[in-house]
Amino acid sequence: MISTESIMSVSKSDLPAAASALQKEDIPQLVEWLALKDDSIRYQAFLLLKYRSLSSADVYPYWDIFRNKLRSDNSYQRSIGLMLIGENANWDDENRMEDTIDEYLELLYDEKPVTIRQCIQALGSIASAKPGLNEKISSALITFDLTAVKETMRKLILQDILNVLIIVRGGYRSEEIENFILSALSGDILDKKSKKQFETALFRT
Repeated sequence: MISTESIMSVSKSDLPAAASALQKEDIPQLVEWLALKDDSIRYQAFLLLKYRSLSSADVYPYWDIFRNKLRSDNSYQRSIGLMLIGENANWDDENRMEDTIDEYLELLYDEKPVTIRQCIQALGSIASAKPGLNEKISSALITFDLTAVKETMRKLILQDILNVLIIVRGGYRSEEIENFILSALSGDILDKKSKKQFETALFRT
């Protein structure tokens, strides 16, 4: 039976294998540990569930628990919720994401810049799994107000946005997306190296 001692003994490099070796009955316990105040145990449980979600659908049934975390007063819980929803969008055969997306996109305006970045990054997985939501996702991203975040975070967040828009463009394109990308690549927020990397990535799509 899984225990806090057993999961804490797993090294970072062994986490993917340990996640694959989990028993289905271990999942509820890991989900429960996500609410612990102990950062180390909570984070290890999160990582195991994240890796498990890459190859198995048995974390998906806890979607509503993750969704409830989106409204938590605790930023770590909001981050856990949004990232695990993103990882499980691929298993969403019940179309729960369609009902969750508006609430999810509210985290683009989170008080914590790191949570904003995690939200945007996870939208890449959602865009890949749910192409029907790409118009809504792209609209939310291209209207994001970069001036509302600290100047030191703007480049990173813009890079996150562009990475997701590149994914979106694989199945959905619009004049607004193209104009946003053009503006980003001709603006002053990105450095020359970043612009070149995105130009190369766009050429491939």
